[in-house]
Amino acid sequence: MSSVLQRGIGRTGWLLVIYGIISILFGLSAFIWPGSTIVALAWAFGIMALAEGIASVFALFQRHGGISRGWLALYALASMVFGLLAIWHPLAVANVLLVFLAAWLVVAGIYRMVFAVRVRKEIRGEWMIALSGLLAIALGVLFVAYPVAGLLTVAIWIGAAAVFYGVLQLIAGLRLHRWKASF
Repeated sequence: MSSVLQRGIGRTGWLLVIYGIISILFGLSAFIWPGSTIVALAWAFGIMALAEGIASVFALFQRHGGISRGWLALYALASMVFGLLAIWHPLAVANVLLVFLAAWLVVAGIYRMVFAVRVRKEIRGEWMIALSGLLAIALGVLFVAYPVAGLLTVAIWIGAAAVFYGVLQLIAGLRLHRWKASF
């Protein structure tokens, strides 16, 4: 194996280890401080949306854009308004996003139940599809009925996903580092 490839793999391995550790720490902090995690995520989305809006305003002054100036101006305005709202009122924005999640869960649950009824003669175990639909509807209703609990639940699931992702990154990085060391 070439030394250039070995150095690249070695750097990539350590980078994955660092990403893994950061992700695990973020996930653990989401478990410990789920409310702060929701606020931080809303702020992060707000900052990204605000930056996108500002970049879109600058794009308005370029001569050759891929999209009409009207749509670009609307996008810039919507991005900046959402960004500022998310920064100034992160919990309100998080609650609105939770309502969208709840609505999606209810629609997805209804779809699954209808699908299960339609395929009941074709497959076995269709009741599991219907049950998953019923559980999705129940979760959506619970999110609307108890939004604070819903937000905390979402933060904990995000934390669990971050820890899982971090462990995978850590394992991959250590394996790459060991593999490079074996040459």
